[in-house]
Formats: sequence, C-alpha cells, structure tokens
Amino acid sequence: MEKPAVTQIKIKARTISKGYATGELLASCDAISFYGGVDPDTGTVIEKGHALEGRSIAGKILLFPRGKGSTVGSYILYRLKKNNCAPLAIINLECEAIVAVGAIISEIPAIDKPEKKLCKLLKDKQQVTVDATNGLLII
Repeated sequence: MEKPAVTQIKIKARTISKGYATGELLASCDAISFYGGVDPDTGTVIEKGHALEGRSIAGKILLFPRGKGSTVGSYILYRLKKNNCAPLAIINLECEAIVAVGAIISEIPAIDKPEKKLCKLLKDKQQVTVDATNGLLII
C-alpha cells in the first residue's frame, strides 16, 4: 500500500534577507528584544516573562511578530551568527529595522508579511522551509 502524497502549503511573503533554510519551528506570540533579551553566547532567551524564556533560538526557524528594543539588537543577531547560535531563519508578521538589519548583516534568511494567518497553520517543533530568496514559507 502506497503512502499518500504529502501536500505542501506555500505561503507568499515579503523577502527581508535572501537565503534558504529548513528546520524546526520555534514560535512565539511575543516580540523579541535581542539586546538584553537573548544571550548572544548561547542563543537562549533570557528576557524574564517572555514566552520563550529559557529556550534556545539556535538552529531553529524563529517565528515572532516583530522585534523590539535597542538598535544594538542588530549586532546581537550578528554576534549570535558568529557564535553559531543564531536562528536558521526568521519569520516576522511585520519586520522592523532592527531585525531587518540584523538578518541582512548576518546573512540569516528572513521574511515577513505572510499572505495567510500562520497561527492555525504552524505549531512549535513543526518542520518548515523558508525560501526567502523567492519570498516563500513552505509547510
């Protein structure tokens, strides 16, 4: 008996930083401040009370609504990349300048403004692909 074909869902989004990554999704409804909110040496979220507090963003496809905080956050993303603790890719609902600059200088694929609401389509630990070069999220 053959297995049924797996249907891929492709969601169009805006490209922020080109690139391609496949991995495990780490999702949060909370905005992230990389400066003071994420340990740049480990990739662990250290912001008190954050939904991801104590979890590592390293090697994950990171979904969060938007960034917040200091412009130094761009350089924290860069430091995370240099320390091999950065996310594989970033998905934002609305990317702002801090995350955009950080993703671009760190060469982390990033997209935002997905054409569909993601809350019913995505869940933590799900395998997803970000094709930021073509502005696609593939589930």
